[in-house]
Amino acid sequence: MRAAPPTNGPRFAATPLAGGGTPAQVWLDASRPPELDLTGCGSLTVVAAHPDDETLGLGATIAQLAAAGVTVRVVSVTDGGAARPDVTVSERVRIEEARRAELRSAASVLGMGTPLSLGLPDGRLAEHEDHLAGLLAELLDGSAPGTWCAATWRGDGHPDHEAVGRAAATACAHTGVVLLEYPVWMWHWAVPEDPDVPWGRAASVPLEPWAVERKSQAAQCFQSQFEGPDPVLPPFVLQRSLRVGELVFR
Repeated sequence: MRAAPPTNGPRFAATPLAGGGTPAQVWLDASRPPELDLTGCGSLTVVAAHPDDETLGLGATIAQLAAAGVTVRVVSVTDGGAARPDVTVSERVRIEEARRAELRSAASVLGMGTPLSLGLPDGRLAEHEDHLAGLLAELLDGSAPGTWCAATWRGDGHPDHEAVGRAAATACAHTGVVLLEYPVWMWHWAVPEDPDVPWGRAASVPLEPWAVERKSQAAQCFQSQFEGPDPVLPPFVLQRSLRVGELVFR
């Protein structure tokens, strides 16, 4: 396996949503990475580039930890206003308000407290990466031993996801918090044993069926992403997410 490139943006761009991406069954037929031991997690901060990333990427894990009494908080870096780029300013504000409300509903379903929204500009996080790293370091500073931070993977292909992953890695290095990175779009553009994926650092999360169902219920809160004749997230994105399970890179 070669070293992962600094960005998988070209891989993601070359695999349009209209094509469906890698089918879930392909992932199910592949060997799974070793399981992640969740017992060492005393609290978890989940950093999402956009409202719904935390649910699609790690929703069942969040539900299980919260049910076990682990404190889980979600930090949404943007409010997702650029999901539909060709809209008026007022419509963009409406989308942002809707997505914040959807995130609060999803968090409640998953058993968490009120999410924190940082309000950085959707689609332009690479321009604000240093600022974001500082904000995350402030949030994580003084965390108790056993605190984990899970952020979107630095190689996920979406530029905002990758910027969040890099910023979280910097913040965790400064604070000593354990860093995990979770993929969202990797399942779409990559394939099993893909050389652009660091499989040697991968760990699958053992999930209970009820937690996967809770994830499904939480994802349904994001109706603004799934509705309409041209949805931002076609139905197969959620269906694949529910079937392939969840993994992290350590």
